[in-house]
Amino acid sequence: MPGNAVDAVATEKTRDQIMAEREAKKLAKQAKKHKTAPTPTAATPAVLTTPAAPATKIITEVEQTTITTKLTTTTTTKVQDAVASKTTQPAAVNGKDVEAGEKTREQIKAEREAKKAAKKAGKGGGAKVEGITQQLADLKVAEKAPVAASAAPSTTEADQEKKPALSKAERRAIQEAQRAAKAQVQTKKAQSAAKAPPSSAPKEPKLKSVSPTKAATISSPGKCPASTPNVDCRVKLFNHLVCAKEDSQFINDPLVHPSIARLGVQYAKRTVVGSNARCIAFLHALRQVVYDFETPAKKEFGRSLDAAVKHHVDHLHKCRPLAVSVSNAYKQFKNQLTQLPADVPETELKELLVHFIDTYIENQIGKAAQAISGFLQEKITDGDVLLTFACSSLIQFICEEAKRRQVAFRVIVVDSRPGCEGQELLRRLHATGIPCTYVLINAVGYVMAEATKVLLGAHALLANGYVMARTGTAQVALVANAHNVPVLVCCETHKFSERFQTDAIVYNELSDPNQLVRGDKCQLSNWAAKGKLLPLNLSYDITPPELVSAVVTEVAILPCTSVPVILRIKPDIGY
Repeated sequence: MPGNAVDAVATEKTRDQIMAEREAKKLAKQAKKHKTAPTPTAATPAVLTTPAAPATKIITEVEQTTITTKLTTTTTTKVQDAVASKTTQPAAVNGKDVEAGEKTREQIKAEREAKKAAKKAGKGGGAKVEGITQQLADLKVAEKAPVAASAAPSTTEADQEKKPALSKAERRAIQEAQRAAKAQVQTKKAQSAAKAPPSSAPKEPKLKSVSPTKAATISSPGKCPASTPNVDCRVKLFNHLVCAKEDSQFINDPLVHPSIARLGVQYAKRTVVGSNARCIAFLHALRQVVYDFETPAKKEFGRSLDAAVKHHVDHLHKCRPLAVSVSNAYKQFKNQLTQLPADVPETELKELLVHFIDTYIENQIGKAAQAISGFLQEKITDGDVLLTFACSSLIQFICEEAKRRQVAFRVIVVDSRPGCEGQELLRRLHATGIPCTYVLINAVGYVMAEATKVLLGAHALLANGYVMARTGTAQVALVANAHNVPVLVCCETHKFSERFQTDAIVYNELSDPNQLVRGDKCQLSNWAAKGKLLPLNLSYDITPPELVSAVVTEVAILPCTSVPVILRIKPDIGY
């Protein structure tokens, strides 16, 4: 091989190939120093065949490998050519110029023919590579067989055994040839697999973050089938959203308190739903964690408890993304931990934290609901028709309070699938004797003309005035705005969020898409096997402030744009 070609390939050689070249150079030097054989002539044919046989064998295998690797488009071809050129040096140095020159011409012709055939075979798909390689091997064996027979007719088996063993460079060349052959076989298998026709029902890739959550525990006319957590249910536009994970993989965590583990399962299975209900359940579990916490040796109580609570909150977030009310309660608890006195026994510190939790539940949820109800009782009069959507514990409390005041009114409950949470609100209101009407959201345009006020609950109230609530709330508010019906959003201040959001895509929560399947006869049944059909089940939507008349809080009845003011002055409020 020319020097320039060797230099170009040298940068791509591996360590094994460099070692092989060094061994070949050492063999060449040794051959020059210890050259004792006479110059080959026609009278000494036997001397020529014995040392030339192993070199001839190696050349044949390397040439076959060169033809094979032409189709793999890798750097193996250059490396093998370099190794082949190095391994052929001993034969030329030993003084066998006549025979080497004759074989080189024949080999060059055979190589050219093989390369042409390999190029044609590569253009046609590479199906005839093995046949061409075999033909080349047969051709070279046929050329060398008569020479060996005429040169060494008296060669015996003993002479065969006395042939020198293969050198390290020659063994490495053989190994490289075998590796290249294996690589070609794998390439052929991959090409044949790619050309195979696709199956009628392609398998969907697995996704670890898919939830097995079912519908809410509210009774519904059509139950959803069992969920399939191993199916990828994500739409590309919503790949960034968090989907609740399977609850069973978090139950046996030894670092999680049993009350938190139980709450995580309830979150994942949607047994506990509603912003206030989730916050109350979290605070009750947190109180149990505080009671059972033991400070490690030589550790501070506040910092150790803070690390333990953080681990528990992360566990709940894995089961289901935390509600805004839960996140705000956790922030207030962390703030309380930083204000604990230092020279107080651990039992008294626990009592302080438990008292804070009880006070938070009483003031931020209980008294706030009473204050909101007091503001709305002045707005509810005889003959009013209140329209509400889905199920809200605060709306239920307001309606029951108006019933105790003996106000003659009725309620229109608008509901939507797949949760059908409005059925639970309908059951509770009917139990108290309030006259109700139940419709699905597709009929909201027909009943909106009868409504005098629209009362809506909220999951959170964002800092830019947008209302984050159950999916379908924005549609109800839009229809109410078209009919000039006032929309009042009832929301406690502990649900106010500092997040800015103008759509439901940036931040939301994915629910199980199998909840959208009504039964075996539904068109969505077995949707995973129907190709590109991907149901989307979002939990919340965003209602712009232009569709909301006012927000009723425990502070006052305010416009949506007053959220930043409440967030700024809330620490000074006596709650």
